[in-house]
Amino acid sequence: MGVALSITAFPVLARILAELKLLTTDVGRMAMSAAAVNDVAAWILLALAIALSGTGRSPIIALWVFLCGFGFVLCCSLIAPRIFKWMAQRCPEGEPVDELYVCATLAAVLAAGFVTDAIGIHALFGAFVMGILVPKEGPFASALVEKVEDLVSGLLLPLYFVSSGLKTDVATIRGLQSWGLLVLVIFTACLGKIAGTVAVSLSWRMPVREALALGFLMNSKGLVELIVLNIGKERKVLNDQTFAIMVLMALFTTFITTPLVIAVYKPAKRTSKAGYNHRTIDRKNPNAELRILVCFQSTNSIPTMINLVEASRGTGKREGLCVYAMHLMELSERSSAILMVHKARKNGLPFWNKALRCGSNQLIVAFEAFGQLSRVSIRPMTAISAMSNIHEDICTSAERKRAAIIILPFHKHQRFDGTLETSRSEFGMVNRKVLEHSPCSVGILVDRGLGGTAQVSASNVSSIITVPFFGGCDDREALSYGARMAEHPGISLVVIRFLFHPDTQDEAITPDPHPNPNSNSSLDENFLADFKNKTSHDSSVKLEERVVKNAAEAIEIIREHHRCTMFVVGRTPEGQLVAGLSPVIEFPELGPVGSLLTCAGIPTAASVLVVQQYQPRSFSNSDIS
Repeated sequence: MGVALSITAFPVLARILAELKLLTTDVGRMAMSAAAVNDVAAWILLALAIALSGTGRSPIIALWVFLCGFGFVLCCSLIAPRIFKWMAQRCPEGEPVDELYVCATLAAVLAAGFVTDAIGIHALFGAFVMGILVPKEGPFASALVEKVEDLVSGLLLPLYFVSSGLKTDVATIRGLQSWGLLVLVIFTACLGKIAGTVAVSLSWRMPVREALALGFLMNSKGLVELIVLNIGKERKVLNDQTFAIMVLMALFTTFITTPLVIAVYKPAKRTSKAGYNHRTIDRKNPNAELRILVCFQSTNSIPTMINLVEASRGTGKREGLCVYAMHLMELSERSSAILMVHKARKNGLPFWNKALRCGSNQLIVAFEAFGQLSRVSIRPMTAISAMSNIHEDICTSAERKRAAIIILPFHKHQRFDGTLETSRSEFGMVNRKVLEHSPCSVGILVDRGLGGTAQVSASNVSSIITVPFFGGCDDREALSYGARMAEHPGISLVVIRFLFHPDTQDEAITPDPHPNPNSNSSLDENFLADFKNKTSHDSSVKLEERVVKNAAEAIEIIREHHRCTMFVVGRTPEGQLVAGLSPVIEFPELGPVGSLLTCAGIPTAASVLVVQQYQPRSFSNSDIS
């Protein structure tokens, strides 16, 4: 009874934290650590309880069973890790895992269960011990999860829940005394876990809300609770009425966890905005540290992302570049709780952390190699959310890390024939939501192989960045980013400023005798004047002013520069030319110029970075509510 009341369900808690976006917070990490220790302690106490629960046994037999169980755990701890390590070393990244190793691991789990059952402890204890010793990262662990999880989660686990449900006879709870006993058990379980956790948390000076949230989280029950109860029922320790009461208690405490945590703890609304001054690339102090949040879904976009970050490094005179590399992972029903926690555990840690060096994740290795460059700080991150709200993780992380720009991959990738093919259409909606709610500037990268698979280097690469400038805040932001890229010794910048032909402009526009100094046209002129002044002695920067009569001439000029390495464009440029550039905008997140450069009408192999500058949003009634 003590084990059943005090246990915390580790997998259920991981799922609750992931859905509430608390997995990477201080409370979430503390809850998972406590739940892991709680789980191990519960299994040890369960083994002791099983050893003592045999009818007609003398204390010596119970002691013998416990000592044999301790010896089994000791032998497994000394032998199994070496065997698993040997298997993991023979499973290199990118190659299929030999099925013999998977079968051997499953056979070891069955053998461990058989040994503990023969000792007198339940077979599940042996399987649990073997599961602790199995590696949690690398291709071997991923292959093992992939082979086993569908069968266990899709068939065996539901059958076990059904079996437990069939054993639960709620009709045995009848009368005032039985219902009073149910209330007493629920009160005791909640008081013991919540009050105990809150008391310890407050004694270590944790805020009251966080202490309450931690207490509610630790009170969740799940599969292990049912295992304990089923073992108790098999051993005739629990009768039908007690079993039903305990199952209802487990259901109630688990159901109330999520609403109670939501009610007392809202970390997303506690984010401090103090000191978050640099939300754009264009800034008064260009030498301030630039923070970039780079998002990626798979390994395909990593080479281009790394080359883009390398191009954004700037000069040695600046304070440096800090890059947060966020791996976007979809939270699905198949997500393993252990793997989720393992990925979230190292969220945002620097690469000198020893826990990262033992892994073989090629994403981490790629960014770790790039992070060796001087004055570049790389921090890996993981966002584990459903596709419907993963944009909240991106925006919240950008605000917490005080990023100046978020780089998102376009949801289409280039095929061998040069056409764009949709990877996952859901990411297009994610990009649009980030553009709408972002706390800083946003760049959407249409990847056509920027620099190929090789890293951009000053010694052997001559890349050309082209910035079409029509006007407006987004174009100014795009040009600011292009100017920073031009500081790289291997990159040249070509700026094309489009101007209306004087005759056309006189017919279309009546000049204002009193121009507003805060208008976009005045801001554009001041910005370009400052840009010319700063780059007048830079041979790698070329500014072209092209006078055109209509959008067709502007398109022809853009087509002339189709051999460049990358276009950097504003998402919503301003001016009368813009309307005729792309009459049909298939992807609103790219804007008219970005849509033009990704359509089949412009034969170019250049990547396209579409930039939207952050603009402070005024409060509305919906924001206040």
